Amino acid sequence: MDLISRMRNKMQRENLLFVYRGLVTTGNSVPLLMLIEKEMENAEYGLIGRKRLFMFVVESLQNVSKHGDQDELTNMSLVAYSKANGGYTVTTGNVISSDQVIDLRRRLEEINRLNPDEIRSVYRQMLGNSALSSKGGAGLGLIEMAKKTGNKLDYDFLELNKKSSYFILSKTVDTEGIGIHDKENDKPFSGGKISVLERMLAKHSIYLIWSGHLSPDVGKEVIAFTEKKLSEQDIEQSLRKRVFAILVEMIENVAKYSPGREDEEKYGMPVAMLRYKYGRYYISTGNLIRNSKTDLLKGKMDIINSLDSGELREHFRKSLSVQTDEVESTGNMGLIDMAWKSGNKLHYQLRPVNDTYSYFTITTRVDSQVL
Repeated sequence: MDLISRMRNKMQRENLLFVYRGLVTTGNSVPLLMLIEKEMENAEYGLIGRKRLFMFVVESLQNVSKHGDQDELTNMSLVAYSKANGGYTVTTGNVISSDQVIDLRRRLEEINRLNPDEIRSVYRQMLGNSALSSKGGAGLGLIEMAKKTGNKLDYDFLELNKKSSYFILSKTVDTEGIGIHDKENDKPFSGGKISVLERMLAKHSIYLIWSGHLSPDVGKEVIAFTEKKLSEQDIEQSLRKRVFAILVEMIENVAKYSPGREDEEKYGMPVAMLRYKYGRYYISTGNLIRNSKTDLLKGKMDIINSLDSGELREHFRKSLSVQTDEVESTGNMGLIDMAWKSGNKLHYQLRPVNDTYSYFTITTRVDSQVL
């Protein structure tokens, strides 16, 4: 099974909507937050629920950026957003010094023993304490998370080596933003699945996956986050521009064929995946497409993949010359543009889902050399 199918299946099995693995910065935290907020707007969250979960995500990202201070392991930081029974879960993971584990565990245990009134009281006391440390405000951020969602914080520490540990923090909330905790089956939280996910992303050099309905607003935020991420990396400007342009085309292609959220949830959610390895970007998307359109799409893809760079330019020019406001013309200008700008073939698969739909995946590689 190809990589995009394996990752898509994992995302669906674990109800994951979004995963980011890499350095969390003040700059890229903003589009990360906006991306999750746009998904919340399209889900069944009420306004209060969105605000509560949004504030938890803000604190979580700040925690990652403050505590993920071991330069050689900062790319292990992870942010995951998933559906859960009756609500949604936000989970973060980051590397900390093993020297911090005992104190951090103690603070978390103390917070989890407090009831909501006690949490608010401790929070007020800590706000008045001028001696708060710069590394997490002596637990102020953790108290803020518990105060906003009113329930226990799930956490785990996984030893990486004698010097470093992986700190996983997770929270599940209902649609009103109130914490969900199963008191009857009060088993210790385990970060094993998140650790496996992080290793899987690391193995394949994946830094972002989205597996949910790609509304225009969500698509814009995926693109905005990628643009910010590209600007933070030491990558030549021409490569950044090409990656950005190709991603825009691929996201628009997904939106173009979308049958709507209801059918996507039944038969196959869209997916967008970005990888970066050895100076090359790999951009992949997947989406449902009606069987009535598959033969035409396959024909277009095969023609495009048979053309060299010069022929692609000419093919694009011809497609552009017959484009009108009323007619879609050849309908393949975006695909031609992807192939031309990437300088590589468009690898694709069409897998039947049922009598109505097939699932279409496409991947292209963008090399550093200027075409």
